[in-house]
Amino acid sequence: MRLWRFIAVVGIFFSVAVNAAQVGLIKIDGAIGPATASYISRALEVAAAQQDECLIIQLDTPGGLVDSASKIVESFYAANIPTVVYVSPAPARAGSAGVFITMAADVAVMAPHTRIGAAHPVELGASGGVEKTDDVMKQKMENDTASFAKSIADKRHRNVNWAKSAVLESASITAEEALKTNVIDFIADDLTDLLKQLGGREINGKKLNTAKATIVEIPMNAFERFSQLFLRPEVMFILMLMVIYGIMGELSSPGAILPGVVGAMALILVLYMSAILPVNVTGLVLIGLAVMLFLADVFSPTHGVLTTGGILSFFLGAMMLFSQAGPGFGLSLFWIFPATILTAAFFIFVVSKGIRAQFKPAQTGTGTMLGRTVNALSRIDSAGGKVFIEGETWNAVSPVPVEAGQPVEVTGISGLTLQVKPKN
Repeated sequence: MRLWRFIAVVGIFFSVAVNAAQVGLIKIDGAIGPATASYISRALEVAAAQQDECLIIQLDTPGGLVDSASKIVESFYAANIPTVVYVSPAPARAGSAGVFITMAADVAVMAPHTRIGAAHPVELGASGGVEKTDDVMKQKMENDTASFAKSIADKRHRNVNWAKSAVLESASITAEEALKTNVIDFIADDLTDLLKQLGGREINGKKLNTAKATIVEIPMNAFERFSQLFLRPEVMFILMLMVIYGIMGELSSPGAILPGVVGAMALILVLYMSAILPVNVTGLVLIGLAVMLFLADVFSPTHGVLTTGGILSFFLGAMMLFSQAGPGFGLSLFWIFPATILTAAFFIFVVSKGIRAQFKPAQTGTGTMLGRTVNALSRIDSAGGKVFIEGETWNAVSPVPVEAGQPVEVTGISGLTLQVKPKN
């Protein structure tokens, strides 16, 4: 009896141990960027610390930044646990940068009726759509990206030729085609089916025990959520507008303080984001030129010629600002048109009037008397005299004696005494 009890206890313990297996899960839905790379890297560390069987990355992306995808691939290679990329749910896709991420995983899986491919390096056009680059730069980008894809496919023993065609020919295939051409390992209907098919697979010398494993989702932390939301071209573009409006607002209305403070804070954030997002320097230069043209038109009698040039320069600069970003990381006309109109109106109706007001002669106070011509009420010399101006009688002194009734010009004010000279 004791032996049977011992066997039963061991069996129960073994059953619990088997059922206690768990896998980590994260969901990536949207463009691949710095926040995505940070999230995946941390999730790999968390899953390893939890002793998860593997980390499943459920993926649905149009693409994104190649630099971020490269960092994710590096994280996969250095991971202490197996990585599984699952393109799901239908009609999800692993486009552009998603191709590299999927093929770099230890196990690449897709749900039925999903797709993968179109990893050609692109630039964003005026409409927010993608346009292929050209000439020497096009060839450099193609060759570099193709080499990156081929190296990943070779390391994971996947279809190298297809990886190359995904970059050079924008090849795109369905999950079913990807399975036939050795781009992925298998197709899974859902997460439950995925775990069953993963069970028993040996990866890096470790046999996965996932058939009855518990799925534990690893959520984004606060910083990653913030980065996902704010580390985007649209947000950086808005901050750039705040820099322009804030600084120009302070210059046109000195002492307002608030516009200057807002502009300075926005500038710091823009500098931080420009080190992360792929900003085109030409776009920045054109936007800077637009600001200078707007300001120059305030002081030039060009009847709007410089302002028109500023509008065109700003529009072109905005289109080119993120032209080197991948799909999902560009500015569309939805942002560019309103920003151009708003910026032009801001300079025409706010900044120009504020700056011109600072250079207008004084309209009230003692400053309005300078340059005025009046008649002397009495004889005026260095000792003193009287003039009548602005409805009041003022003391006046003159280096040249002036007789009563003669016209004099006000040249200065010292306290309550006017400095005058004979008016010829």
